[in-house]
Amino acid sequence: MSFRPHRSLLTLTATLCFGAGLYVAAQSAPDTSRAKTVDNGLGAIDLDTTMDPEQYGVTRRRGFVSRERSSLPYEPGKVIVKFREAGGRPDREALMRALADVGASEMSQPSHADFEVIRIDPAADPEAVAARLMERPDVVHAQAAYRVYSSFRPNDPQFTNQWNLSALGMETAWDIQPGSSSSIIVAVLDTGVAFENTTFDFTATAFVDDNGVRYPALGRVSVPFAAAPDLASANRFVTPRDFIYDDTDPVDLDGHGTHVSGTIGQLTNNSTGVAGMAYNVRLMPVKCISSTWDDIFDSPYVGTDDIVARAIRYAADNGAKVINMSLGRNGGPAAPLIGEALRYAVGKGTFIAVAGGNDYEDGNPIERLAEQAGPIEGAMVVASVGRDMTRAYYSGVKSYIDIAAPGGNRRSGGAEGMILQQTYSPSATDTFLLPPSQFRAPRFDTMALVYYQGTSMATPHVAGMAALLMSQGITSPAAVEAAIKRFATEAGAAGRDDEYGSGIINPRATLRGLGLAK
Repeated sequence: MSFRPHRSLLTLTATLCFGAGLYVAAQSAPDTSRAKTVDNGLGAIDLDTTMDPEQYGVTRRRGFVSRERSSLPYEPGKVIVKFREAGGRPDREALMRALADVGASEMSQPSHADFEVIRIDPAADPEAVAARLMERPDVVHAQAAYRVYSSFRPNDPQFTNQWNLSALGMETAWDIQPGSSSSIIVAVLDTGVAFENTTFDFTATAFVDDNGVRYPALGRVSVPFAAAPDLASANRFVTPRDFIYDDTDPVDLDGHGTHVSGTIGQLTNNSTGVAGMAYNVRLMPVKCISSTWDDIFDSPYVGTDDIVARAIRYAADNGAKVINMSLGRNGGPAAPLIGEALRYAVGKGTFIAVAGGNDYEDGNPIERLAEQAGPIEGAMVVASVGRDMTRAYYSGVKSYIDIAAPGGNRRSGGAEGMILQQTYSPSATDTFLLPPSQFRAPRFDTMALVYYQGTSMATPHVAGMAALLMSQGITSPAAVEAAIKRFATEAGAAGRDDEYGSGIINPRATLRGLGLAK
């Protein structure tokens, strides 16, 4: 059997693959070579980062402001006014007229202020009172006393390096909808997720890499796995399913699915690692894509149209309200099985985010899964932008692109211009990139903070945003798509275009624009 391990996180060359890219071997007959043993320990979890440790600094905790007093955007019974006279105070007659005009009970000038504070009946409308005061020639400015809240800035030490979340204004979006809700289940259809502590026995076959170098068979090996500590918590993962090994242990043998899951729902404000878009959701790990190690271990199945179609239906049938598909196929004819499965899921009330493809510079081919998703209201195809919020060089340009989100661009910002999340340490997993003499079994129990880029990384931003909207009461997938498009930030040509779709997602504007919360 010949394998083509992915040498770069940027390549998408598979017949059916995820954003990081790999060659998918021909499907083999099912076997039972994977034997599981349970490890109740945490394994060798190493929170080393690819960053300089000195970059871990002091971060601010959120300054919470009680909102129990009122859901109004202003404080009742209070109006702020500045008069035109020198010193900020008019003569006594003007004061009496102003008080009488608005039915005020008191007016005072606080310390360190060049304005007056007027007390009115708490039942009165302060915005209407301010408008009446603005009609007076001796008033420079009048307004209700609008509430000011601190923006939620999580205390995760590497949040400062997540430019993608700050660029989307997530700190202020979280003020409106803090991390979605555990009632929302997001299914991650991918290479699996680092969701459990366990050990599996595999049989590693010999293979030849894409340079023609032969690697020896390792025979029977025991491979440890650990749940990602900044992703896993009690009751976090629901109804996991593995369509590659046909069981309920969709462990990640690559790291791609774990990275994607982090952008959607990394635990946040826990003084650890990084943050995620919808950090309160529950996650459904659904493995439907095989990776290099799955190929070396001769997995019973690989990711093909039928496998992915079944995975989509499984997620919808088991309560997923959002599906993330950071995967694609850019070869062969159309994928009607995928289209039918997508329509089935949307019909059951499930919103779907699909990667737009990474091969613009390789001829900008049709991305077959995205092609199916594009016309469906409630399924959105996602393009990628870099730190400068312009289209990433690899991001596909097609008529089916619906929206854009941060996916990273190494060419404009280096590694730090990519998307940072917790996943496996490559030094422990990617041993197939070493010379044959150093080739050894992998470990999937050592974690690191790693930068990836691709439309695979952009897509979970949209899935996370959909979860936030659903927590606010939008239950229709089509309505979620319409809201995201309506309040997107304009990019590229005016109106919809093939690079950005309707623009770049704007979580804060969408939540506020719909009037769901203030």
